[in-house]
Amino acid sequence: MQNDDIYFRKPAHARTAGAAFGGGQPHGPVIDQEGREIPADPLNGSFQGFRFDFGHSSANPFGTLTREQRLARLDAIARLLDIAFILPGTNIRYGIDGIIRLIPVVGDLVASAFSLWLVREARSLGAPWHVTTRMLANVALEGTVGMVPVAGDAFDVLFRANMRNMRLLRRWMERQPR
Repeated sequence: MQNDDIYFRKPAHARTAGAAFGGGQPHGPVIDQEGREIPADPLNGSFQGFRFDFGHSSANPFGTLTREQRLARLDAIARLLDIAFILPGTNIRYGIDGIIRLIPVVGDLVASAFSLWLVREARSLGAPWHVTTRMLANVALEGTVGMVPVAGDAFDVLFRANMRNMRLLRRWMERQPR
């Protein structure tokens, strides 16, 4: 039987890197981790580099979402960042963004990064430059004023840049033809 070497351990002199990884021809088709056959031509050439292809694999859980589903996901994230909780005894709503910004400098940078991610997602939904510019202005204003120690945190809780940005995005999407 020719494929016995798969099931039985080879002697040490036969297990060199050259013999195992390129010294001989493969015994059958090469299959990727999703079960598709890899053509032999790309394997014979030199190493071209490494790339991720999330668009055609099951690794991207958000790759097949519709525009409405993506918008709902962004809206849920904006609510989590800005109005997820209520301050006990008041009607003041705050989110994770307000809590993160309590950490000086680093918290402001991290919270601004989350807000910028929402703007990036809006751009990938097709939002034009004038909508994304207003969204970036909201993030910049919140990030800049948020750097002030106590007043900046209060401003962040009351300004809610992510909710404003979602309102801008929704308003623009409602005007678009389906």
